[in-house]
Amino acid sequence: MSQHSRYLITGARGMLGADLVEALFGRDVTVASRAELDVTDRDAVFAAVEGHDVVINAAAYTAVDAAEEHEGDALAVNGTAVGLLAEASREARASLVTLSTDYVFDGQATSPYTEDAPLDPINAYGRSKAEGERRALALHPDGTYVVRTAWLYGQHGASFPATMLKLAETHDTVSVVDDQLGQPTWTLDLARQIVALLDAGAPAGVYHGTNSGRATWFDLARAVFAAQGLDPERVRPTDSRAFVRPAARPSFSVLGQDAWQRAGLAPMRPWQEALSEAAAEGVFGSAAGDATGSVFG
Repeated sequence: MSQHSRYLITGARGMLGADLVEALFGRDVTVASRAELDVTDRDAVFAAVEGHDVVINAAAYTAVDAAEEHEGDALAVNGTAVGLLAEASREARASLVTLSTDYVFDGQATSPYTEDAPLDPINAYGRSKAEGERRALALHPDGTYVVRTAWLYGQHGASFPATMLKLAETHDTVSVVDDQLGQPTWTLDLARQIVALLDAGAPAGVYHGTNSGRATWFDLARAVFAAQGLDPERVRPTDSRAFVRPAARPSFSVLGQDAWQRAGLAPMRPWQEALSEAAAEGVFGSAAGDATGSVFG
């Protein structure tokens, strides 16, 4: 059991937030959804954080394409609000875990991004998340964990696997991009990893919370089909030029995971194992969502 006694989860009704609540079952957890806590309201944030030992910030503006026209809105939630949570956590002597994204990088690498790689986002969403990282680490350096994640799917929200299965009901074949590389990540695995990080009293800093290995969206779609007993040959490869979006997407989003070993913890398991278990548990129940973005909050 952790030495921590009281947890506050912001964005607790989102896909990751709901799994964090599950991973902390049996502990003293305050659940704060977007309706229950406006993370951009300084007074509300300080009042909410008071009396907690750990704050896990899963609140986020995640509309990647909309952020191109509404960057101020994205920055308010993903940047400014994270700074408020860091200040409030410092004052309350609480640890802060804030979720970030592979989108803080430019996607031009050819080997996994290290935790200390320079930030160079290529879209408004990424810029807003990078600002949140900077503020949290500057304002509460001894108590902040920045956990970057990517390609999330889970039971409690829209996800790429669910979208693929919905398309499979109405299409003989589906075309999926094969020129973006990343790490499909189950939100329940990520939630459990965050709890393990806190329970271990690991050093503050940046960690990459993704299932290990790598895949393209095409690889992931085929794996989803296979896991559901569908013919993976129904998934056809295409490239990003076929899906022009307002926001640029990084083409390489593989994150290195050395920080876990430095902290004495095992990195998250391979994405194929997680996907297989998630499929067996019927996780892919809801469809829709951004097929090439991160979904949490």
